[in-house]
Amino acid sequence: METITIYHNPRCSKSRETLKLLHDKGLKPVIVEYLKRPLSLDQLRALSAHFELKEFVRSGETIFKEWGLSLSDKEKLLTAMHKAPILMQRPIVTYRGKAVIGRPPEKVLTLLNESMA
Repeated sequence: METITIYHNPRCSKSRETLKLLHDKGLKPVIVEYLKRPLSLDQLRALSAHFELKEFVRSGETIFKEWGLSLSDKEKLLTAMHKAPILMQRPIVTYRGKAVIGRPPEKVLTLLNESMA
């Protein structure tokens, strides 16, 4: 079986629920606590390719406004996300070259079902 990865923030209830859902399915995902170890720019570029920028970025975070960020400059946003990983939406689950944001957590089931079909 290929690796399932969750980009996880243990302080986020949706992230915890998504991880529990994966465990309840008998899966043992690789857990990436991206707030403790920020993703590289290359990792952020690869992950962001799966989403519309507005889905991938937490534009409601205070730092988004404080830093004068906008959704029109992807590279500037990814650099900001590298420096302030709180800007990345969570949780994100990747499997077999696909990715989904676990909001709601049950969205990961769609990813798993599609990938296993």
